[in-house]
Amino acid sequence: MALSNSQTLTHTYSFAAIKSFLIWTFALSVCLLVVGFPIVILMVIFGSLLSIVLQSVMPVSAVLLVAGALIGANLLAVMAGAAMLSAKGVHPNQVSWLRWMYGQENPVHKSVYAACPLTCDVHPSA
Repeated sequence: MALSNSQTLTHTYSFAAIKSFLIWTFALSVCLLVVGFPIVILMVIFGSLLSIVLQSVMPVSAVLLVAGALIGANLLAVMAGAAMLSAKGVHPNQVSWLRWMYGQENPVHKSVYAACPLTCDVHPSA
């Protein structure tokens, strides 16, 4: 009985770790594309200049080599970040800036309408 409980606990933990890794991978990829857009532009500029320089030196396709290296470096960085956060036990539910992933509203910002001071306390009589 203890062995089956131990296996169930191990499967539950491994499932939670894989789920956390996949969620972190998605969140970091989206953040890299949206927030890191200037970094992506700089990588494109650097990659195009590097491919022009390498094309004159190397007989192979420098564009394919540089593009593969940049995409591979981005994938490796996202996967390493997701693995590190998952290994430390940080779950995406615990991060305050990831509320957009779970559809939760930001409790700090509340809408205040201009007519509210005059009409918010007025209740319609029946």
